[in-house]
Amino acid sequence: MKVYLKDDILYIKQDDLPQYKKGGSVVRNSYFWALKSIACFSNREKDWEFDQDIWLALARMLLFFTQSGYLGYSETILEFASDDIIPDDLRSVSTRL
Repeated sequence: MKVYLKDDILYIKQDDLPQYKKGGSVVRNSYFWALKSIACFSNREKDWEFDQDIWLALARMLLFFTQSGYLGYSETILEFASDDIIPDDLRSVSTRL
């Protein structure tokens, strides 16, 4: 998932967010709701925001879904631009583009 930082807020780009699909995969829908539940702001048409206070919880959640084996690596890893600083709390679930 492509992300960026601005004023100590992590943003996941709208195009890379998981999608909820009625009647879809239970794991994918659970992933959508889990991610949405810890977001500070999660509008359907905008990037989702995660404040610094929950980054550790976000990292643990992403690791859990990665290790489940039901979702692809690209769906559960945070992708930062090459010149962005990756915060320590998110380092275990992050990579550079």
